[in-house]
Amino acid sequence: MDLKMRRTCKKLDDSIMASGFLDSFDYVLCDCDGVLWHGPNPIPGSIETVQALHKMGKHIIYITNNSTKAREEYLEKCAKFGLPGKVEDIMSTSYCVAAYLKSKHFQRKVYVLGSTGITFELQKAGIDHLPVGPDPVPEDWVKWIPELKLDPEVGAVVVGFDHYISYPKLTKAASYLRDPETLFIATNRDEQFPTERNLTIPGAGTFVAAVETVSGRTAVSLGKPHKYMFDCIKEMHPDIDVNKCVMIGDRLNTDIMFGTKHGIKTLLVLTGINSLEDVHEYEKGSQETDQLLIPDYYLTCLGDLQQFIKV
Repeated sequence: MDLKMRRTCKKLDDSIMASGFLDSFDYVLCDCDGVLWHGPNPIPGSIETVQALHKMGKHIIYITNNSTKAREEYLEKCAKFGLPGKVEDIMSTSYCVAAYLKSKHFQRKVYVLGSTGITFELQKAGIDHLPVGPDPVPEDWVKWIPELKLDPEVGAVVVGFDHYISYPKLTKAASYLRDPETLFIATNRDEQFPTERNLTIPGAGTFVAAVETVSGRTAVSLGKPHKYMFDCIKEMHPDIDVNKCVMIGDRLNTDIMFGTKHGIKTLLVLTGINSLEDVHEYEKGSQETDQLLIPDYYLTCLGDLQQFIKV
């Protein structure tokens, strides 16, 4: 690799601000989990910073790979925290699933290994689906297998985050996928959720990998860093210009790669999944993909940006 082409990550400071950083973008594409909040709790300073950017005239678009809620539910959460926005300013993988199936003129049923955020968006789009929720392992699961009945109308399997994950669900998802005509969709491949505690919380990518392993098939991924989510954003905001955007996130292989792949400047905050040490490791890397994982800038938290905003 040409050393001159290597990307480097810089801390946002007064000199970068003086060079016109805040004037370089009109749209703020902002991840949610690990940037704005951890679960039900806002991250200190993040809400105030987004409010200040909004007062500057920046258009805020909230982009989340989390499929557990529909867009209206995310809008309610934003409103609860005092974050500005309308429903068209929310882009979630649950919405992307419904939009993708509509683009395929899908007319059959969907088996969802996931949460109500997905089914709510499917219902709004007029797409039929099987119920979600608990599907526990029978005591005598070997005897249960011959009794299992599949719905012949299912034509798509969607895998997202499902805290009711179970052996029956994995069995059903893989069995529907035996038909090569059945669509296989992953909301996202995030390995884990960001958390304030010293725990590792499995994300949707865990379940996607399991279904791919047992079915021998590869899912179409809709969330960051993949193109389909950006296509949905452009459809919702046709005037958006990648040269006038900044992507703010906490995860390198989704948020930051989403920005670098689409020519958008990127800002990493260290309140979620990845650390500055992770960035330095990729800066030393020799693979082209390593470069896509390196943000342009970083801050300890989004709240640190507020000191530079004068409104």
